[in-house]
Amino acid sequence: MNTIKKCFTSYGFQPIETPSFENSETLMGKYGEEGDRLIFKILNSGDYLSKVDDGLYGEKNSQKMTSKISEKALRYDPTVPFARYVVQHQNDIVFPFKRYQMQPVWRADRPQKGRFREFYQCDADVVGSKSLWQEVELVQLYDAVFTNLGLKGVTIKMNNRKILSGIAEVIGAADKLIDFTVALDKLDKIGAEKVKEEMRSKGIADSAIEKVQPLFEASGSASDKLNMLKDLLATSEMGLEGITDLEFIVDSIGALGLGSANLEIDVTLARGLNYYTGAIFEVAAPEGVSMGSIGGGGRYDDLTGIFGLKDVSGVGISFGLDRIYLVLEELGLFPDTVSATTRVLFLNFGEQEALYAMQAISQLRKEGISAELYPDAAKFKKQMTYADRRQIPFVVLAGDKEMEAGTYTLKNMGTGDQESLSLEFLSKALQ
Repeated sequence: MNTIKKCFTSYGFQPIETPSFENSETLMGKYGEEGDRLIFKILNSGDYLSKVDDGLYGEKNSQKMTSKISEKALRYDPTVPFARYVVQHQNDIVFPFKRYQMQPVWRADRPQKGRFREFYQCDADVVGSKSLWQEVELVQLYDAVFTNLGLKGVTIKMNNRKILSGIAEVIGAADKLIDFTVALDKLDKIGAEKVKEEMRSKGIADSAIEKVQPLFEASGSASDKLNMLKDLLATSEMGLEGITDLEFIVDSIGALGLGSANLEIDVTLARGLNYYTGAIFEVAAPEGVSMGSIGGGGRYDDLTGIFGLKDVSGVGISFGLDRIYLVLEELGLFPDTVSATTRVLFLNFGEQEALYAMQAISQLRKEGISAELYPDAAKFKKQMTYADRRQIPFVVLAGDKEMEAGTYTLKNMGTGDQESLSLEFLSKALQ
């Protein structure tokens, strides 16, 4: 979290936090049909059934009843609450406004590896600018975070919602855009045939599906994929605009370079969130690691419009903290210092000895050294075993002899070496 926060700050993002829950109307309808089903609803306090008439209660229609018994819901992602925040504080914010947010979100999902009901998202967003340099910077930010975490070889996949809209337009399925993108987004999970089946079930004609066959077979460099899209979208003004946007980002990153990540155009990347309007991103873990996306994001041109503030474009990316943690753990990338906690443990030999030890502990803590006292005057072996199992590198013995001499016996748990030191030299030895 500190590594991500440091990168956010170095790119000029400021921290904010939003409440864990919002009014249901703020969240519902922003994430698509599947997203709405995963929003945790909060029952109204008090007698929440009092507003439900007998007729509606008898219908047992949960969708109709929900609005009567639940007016609030847990945060599904940080982006929609952020849009609400921007509108609420529009007179105090200097635009373009860059913010980061590192908070838990909740989804009523089936828990499994890499999928949780509560997890942390670390978001960075910019609102108030349509410049594509923001997208370029966010690609660089992804690269900076993963490079600093030592997670090399991640792939930043990129597409554009305008391209998807253009494809739906040229195949004659513009009215089925959401169904088309939701199905396409599942390609890497369920395969081409299942995606086609889902499209058919949503009323997309076989002739339309046949026209998008090049998407399922796309390969080669970014240039190859963009040329394929130019042929497919030759008659779509919006689609060609999306291609121009992608070219700008790819060319800029090519000129600037990346540290350890790879940027790739994925022509089937859709991301099922309804509010995206431009570039969309998704980050895949390095090859050989079985994990869903560890980051994602995109441009949303009018998310604040639903709260009454029109024409404020935004773009943002998100890091899935829990999944990134699992990937780092699987690859053994956590440095030893991450697990280091207490630097030194003072053994407890009784009341007077503990008081003598605590005087030293207080001073060491003021100097930034993490120190603690074993709370009970237990057997020596038990206290030493505790220090060993906690992987505390040093212990201090302070009994009658040390109290008389005004010293402390410092024992190195790794080498077994001991030395008698004054408090001043004990502090220096532990620095």
